[in-house]
This record gives sequence, structure tokens and C-alpha cells, in this order.
Amino acid sequence: MQRSPDILLVPMTEDLDASTVPRLRTYFEGLIEGGCRRIILNMHDVSYVDSMGLALIFTLAREMREHGGLISLTEVNDDVYHMLCIACLVDFIPVSERGVRPTVPVLDPSVRPLWRRTLPVHADQLGRARERVNELLRHMPLTPDDVFDMTLASGEALGNAIDHTCAEGVLVTVTGYPDRVVLEVSDCGEGFELAADEEPTASMERGRGIKLMRLLADSVEISHKSQGKGTVVRLVKLVGQPQAARPA
Repeated sequence: MQRSPDILLVPMTEDLDASTVPRLRTYFEGLIEGGCRRIILNMHDVSYVDSMGLALIFTLAREMREHGGLISLTEVNDDVYHMLCIACLVDFIPVSERGVRPTVPVLDPSVRPLWRRTLPVHADQLGRARERVNELLRHMPLTPDDVFDMTLASGEALGNAIDHTCAEGVLVTVTGYPDRVVLEVSDCGEGFELAADEEPTASMERGRGIKLMRLLADSVEISHKSQGKGTVVRLVKLVGQPQAARPA
């Protein structure tokens, strides 16, 4: 079987009921068997989920976790969210309601970071860089799912930096604050900028990665370096507790 993408955003265009679940089960099981470890279901066009649909979501979530992966639902309407609450699925997988997104407050410049680590990243050591980022994130009071997603988001940012620069001078900085973790990936390329409300065009090679980062992190900023050539991608994830251990 051809290997699936590691991360996949799936727009759901039909209700999850007895007429669609068998076909969808085959499709998603193929993705999991093919190596996909992060599936995001966009439920914007789903108006109804019956018991078979709920069972499918639960089964997929369990299989993904058994394989070290994660499935989540976004753009869920009120009625479907109510069904997911009744089935206790909102306690088992990340679910985002339609139009609801965390508001990331501006960081008070007087707040000092709890810790900061900067790592050089080489093209042949991307795996090790992701592992180190994961280790640092686990020093913050994030849920395992949040750590998983931010590690994936950093992988997308690092991959873009390597692909679109000379693969030299790529740095990743992870900073812990009382209320958030900030991850910055910088490179020495020609420079690239995208406004927070600007959608990448379909022709942009890095567009898929940007869309995924925006789904995985609470905030994504992409801007030119303040000095010299290059781009800085800034990812933010809010944390639930006011304390964080200092990493070694």
C-alpha cells in the first residue's frame, strides 16, 4: 500500500450515518494502515451523526492512539457537538466547535520567559530536531495531545524552512512563558510573509503546511526577519497552568 501523508485534513461532505459509515470506515482504516498519524476532520458540512457515526469516530480515535497518533474534529455545529457530549467523545478526542478558536492575548513585554532554548537544525537531522522540540514541550503544562500537535506543527515549519532556503542557518527556538509556549523557526532564505488573515494560494508549495500549522497551533505568524534575510515562523500554544519546569 502506498504510504499516506503523516498529517491529513479531511473535509467531511456527508452526514455520518448508516449509509456512509461503511465506506468511510474502509477509507480511514486505509489511511491508518498507510502510516497517517494525524487526521483532522473538518465537520463544517456535517449536520447529523447517528450511533454508527459515533462508533466510527470512537473506533478511529482508539486505533489512532494505539498507533501513536491522534484524530480530532473541527468546525462542529451545535447539534453534532451535543451528540458528541452525550457520547463522551469530547472527553476522549479534541473537538472544536464551529467559529470557536482560542483568543491569544498579546504577550505583555514585561513578562519574562521561564526558559528559552535555541537549537540549530540541519537538513539531515530533522527527526532529531523534532524529538528535541517534543522533549522541551513536555516541560510545559500542556496536554499530551497539545504536545503532539505542536511537535507536528514544528515539523511543518522546519520542513518548509529546509525546503525553501539553502538548508543552512535554520534555527528553532522554544520559549516557555507562564501562560504559553512560543516556538520560532527562522531561516536565512529570501524571506516570506503572510498576514494572519491571509490564505496561502493554491499554487504555493508551502501552502499546505501553513494551513496545517494553523490547525495545530493556537496562533501562527509568518514574517520577515527583523534583521538580515530570512523568514520567522512563530507558533503559539496556550497552556492551562501557570507553572512550568525548567528543561535541562
